[in-house]
Amino acid sequence: MFEGSKLTNLTVGCPRPACANAAAVQNCAVIRSSAHLGSYSDLSRVAVPRRDPAVVVEPRDVIGLLDFAPDDEPREPRVDGRWSRDGVDGEEVSWSVGYGPRTRAWLLRPAARSGPLPGVVALHSHDGAKFHGKEKIADGPHPAGPDMVALRERSYGGRAFANELARRGFVVLVHDVFLWGSRRFDASTMAGALGLAVVPDDDPAAYNPLASRHEHLVAKYCTVLGTSMAALVAYEDRVAARYLASRAEVVDGPLGCVGLSGGGARAALLSATSPRIGATVITGMMTTHDAMLDRHVAGHTWMFFPPGLPRLGDWPDVAGCRAPSPLLVQYLRDDHLFPLDGMEAADRRLGEIYRHRGAPAAYVGEFHPGDHRFDLAMQESAFARLSAWLT
Repeated sequence: MFEGSKLTNLTVGCPRPACANAAAVQNCAVIRSSAHLGSYSDLSRVAVPRRDPAVVVEPRDVIGLLDFAPDDEPREPRVDGRWSRDGVDGEEVSWSVGYGPRTRAWLLRPAARSGPLPGVVALHSHDGAKFHGKEKIADGPHPAGPDMVALRERSYGGRAFANELARRGFVVLVHDVFLWGSRRFDASTMAGALGLAVVPDDDPAAYNPLASRHEHLVAKYCTVLGTSMAALVAYEDRVAARYLASRAEVVDGPLGCVGLSGGGARAALLSATSPRIGATVITGMMTTHDAMLDRHVAGHTWMFFPPGLPRLGDWPDVAGCRAPSPLLVQYLRDDHLFPLDGMEAADRRLGEIYRHRGAPAAYVGEFHPGDHRFDLAMQESAFARLSAWLT
């Protein structure tokens, strides 16, 4: 079944077996509906990526696609404060990535524990809400506000999962990334650029819709500057991973990373581009490009569409390029953001990649009932995998 560095007799994302060879793939684009492209639904027949699905994507390919900065060194890192509560010792830390405001983060570890522990980078989700970042998944020195409590109830089983992971014996870093929290644009800049009325900088309900519209403009500027939103986010996550690895509280070894939705996309990109990551959990974020056409594109962030990716490979190729590094992907059968057949195709692709690399047991694909979320049962499964892989 395998020949050299290629997978053979493999159907990637397309339900028709004839598409298993490269020539056929160029002529196969499944037109699922005309919901969004209308009379241009046949565009995909012409624009289908000309790539060989039998080729296994390597980390260097993804790194080249997302190349942004020469190094991932955090600049001027410092500790800005400390606290302890609910079984967790926390630090407020910050650093510069070389542009924009300082990145602010929380470093969490189990209270009253000595000696180095395994490290995990916990990656906040997108949610169409950029006013907050790390607060979505972690408790800092102060209780979470009502908007974050509501978000956690919807998406995280009502739990600040990063703190719970720390209580289980990990050093967990939770940081704001480009466009979120301490790294967000101010409202007046966004409103001025878009020609809209200025909204209060301290009102999430007014700020978040404006930030959602502004993301399209940011993506344009990234293109003009020769990069992409995905590349900037992946770079800043690599800086965070390097910071975590530098801490004396963290064991000298591979780190883990975990995230839901947009955080899952970040986990895939971070794992693909950073050799420091040795175990990855991607939740509620995996499909094939083919299955996204043409009614599952509009609802996603620009971070999900790195320019050039379809010609290089597909999302499961990105997530699996570090094989045999351990990987857990948690799929939701009723996820409104991803079609089930696309998730199933991604699961098959990842299984093939890991078998090709001689480590079929290192990939775990879990299918859970229900819609888009990272509930308590899913968290427990993820925690158990990270513990087995990192301790």
